[in-house]
Amino acid sequence: MDLHGIDLNLLVAFDALMKERSVTKAGIRIGRTQPAMSAALARLRSLLKDELLIRGPQGLQPTPRALDLAEPLSRALADIQRTLDFSQAFDPATSSATFTIGLSDHPTFALLPQLAAHLAKAAPDATLQVRNFSARDDAIDLLDAGEVDVTVGVPATKTGRILTQPLFEERFVCIVRRDHPTAPRTLDLDAFLALPHLLVSPENERFGHVDTALAKEGLQRRLALTLPNMYAAPLLIARSDMIATLMAGVVAASGHAHELALLKPPLMLEPIPFVMSWHRRNDAHPAQRWFRNCVAEAVPDVRR
Repeated sequence: MDLHGIDLNLLVAFDALMKERSVTKAGIRIGRTQPAMSAALARLRSLLKDELLIRGPQGLQPTPRALDLAEPLSRALADIQRTLDFSQAFDPATSSATFTIGLSDHPTFALLPQLAAHLAKAAPDATLQVRNFSARDDAIDLLDAGEVDVTVGVPATKTGRILTQPLFEERFVCIVRRDHPTAPRTLDLDAFLALPHLLVSPENERFGHVDTALAKEGLQRRLALTLPNMYAAPLLIARSDMIATLMAGVVAASGHAHELALLKPPLMLEPIPFVMSWHRRNDAHPAQRWFRNCVAEAVPDVRR
């Protein structure tokens, strides 16, 4: 295909249509009228010789050809935008930039309040946008797609073009309700295994850090409940006879620590590291560097 005949505005329109799946909403997203968006879609169909988006019961549905084009074109447009916006000088006090951060559950509670407060003071006209993710490798997908500037979570299993910086660690504690009828104040392995367990697994697995440690000893615990949201666990423990092994910071930030007894786990459990990650393509951008420094500066408050 001859690139000289392609209008970049058509690609911007295609990207908006794929994200919104609506001609009207896509027009609002990029500041165009509905007739202009309809005309752009007609030109795209003619240019690419494919229907691209077909009206369905829940909005426009993409064809396989549209799905093939969506991610690489979105990345290309994001790269063009970053190139045009690039400047060696960045003044946060006057900037109206939008920074997008991907956060797993715990950093959302532990880090986000401090980060938002810092940005409000240092860059009052900037916008902070938050994306949530659960599975650790989802962070890499968000960075690859250019949907976030940085992420904070546990280290991913795949990195390559992704750069990382350690931020903080969380140790494990066992929790039971404060007036639990059978849990001892000092927890040994027998008492630990005798209790019904709650397992938090954001990735919906039935095997966590505790199970790995127990398996090395040829032991197994009884799971009474598994759930993906760690911040629901302290309340569930406070209202039951179960035991849970959670990061200490989750218990502290949950608002239910006063209802719980914290016990030392009867197993050797390594602390959980949390890292900030960003794509190599963002590494040198002054605004991105400043934002990453803001994230890192919020960490001392998490460690208290």
